[in-house]
Amino acid sequence: MNQPLLEVRNLKKHFKTKDGILYAVDDISFTVDSGKTLGLVGESGCGKSTTGRSILRLNEPTAGEIIYKGKDIVKYSRYDMKNLRKEMQIVFQDPYTSLNPRMTVQQLIEYPLKVIGDFHAAERLERVKDTMNVIGLEQRLLDLYPHELDGGRRQRIGIARALILNPKFIVMDEPVSALDVSIQAQILNLLMELREKYGYTYLFISHNLSVVKHISDKIAVMYLGKIVEIANYETLFKNPLHPYTNALIASVPRAKLGCNANKIILKGDVPSPVNPPKGCRFCNRCIHAAEICFETEPKLQYRGDSFVACHLIGTI
Repeated sequence: MNQPLLEVRNLKKHFKTKDGILYAVDDISFTVDSGKTLGLVGESGCGKSTTGRSILRLNEPTAGEIIYKGKDIVKYSRYDMKNLRKEMQIVFQDPYTSLNPRMTVQQLIEYPLKVIGDFHAAERLERVKDTMNVIGLEQRLLDLYPHELDGGRRQRIGIARALILNPKFIVMDEPVSALDVSIQAQILNLLMELREKYGYTYLFISHNLSVVKHISDKIAVMYLGKIVEIANYETLFKNPLHPYTNALIASVPRAKLGCNANKIILKGDVPSPVNPPKGCRFCNRCIHAAEICFETEPKLQYRGDSFVACHLIGTI
């Protein structure tokens, strides 16, 4: 069996606040196979983006292991991580605020070559043009600034900036959530074409299940710093096991009249990550919760074709 490109083991990222410890990411594990896409989905504030940033060590993990190509990069020095940046990149959520407004398109895309690479100006320009051709950006845009472009082109700049170093693994942090629906489809199709052509591996972060289903091979569902279910996209949508996954899928809007009749309305609010429930993180909002759910935290276990963290699987 082939070793996964990335394996996250018991990853934690906690923040100190005036109210106590914020458990943004709290003991999660998953793998991402080479050339595949893992979708990480959940409500806003559940820890998705913090997970992506912690994997790249943009946020230093509190605990856990991040095994990339068989080596734990949590132990890497700053120098080692700088060299690794060539292989691990990120595309940020907002294509406007993630781009320096004082830099032109050329300067934005070539910047990683200046920081990490050792290229002359002519070589950098050639790489920039080649990358722009790959992602469908016209070269006439080279001297323009981000505010002179639409959202789709700005996001393509962010993608080009990530791809110019020829990485192996890319964190896609809500890369289409700020775009119009028609532009979203263009960017998603582009990402899938690039993956097929160049063998990129993605961690695709989103709160939109429809988007995640379109691009992902496997999907991990996250709730309040915990992963509650992992399955391939077909299994997850046909046979969701965790009550929270069921609620997420039921909340996806459907165009057909009457097909939202079975929509699940979750009770209560998401608990504070500073003071999470003692047992299952979802127990206070789950209509099936039993006494054990409030007392004991469920572990992620293999059930059928999925990994799920729920005490009541098989009884609900």
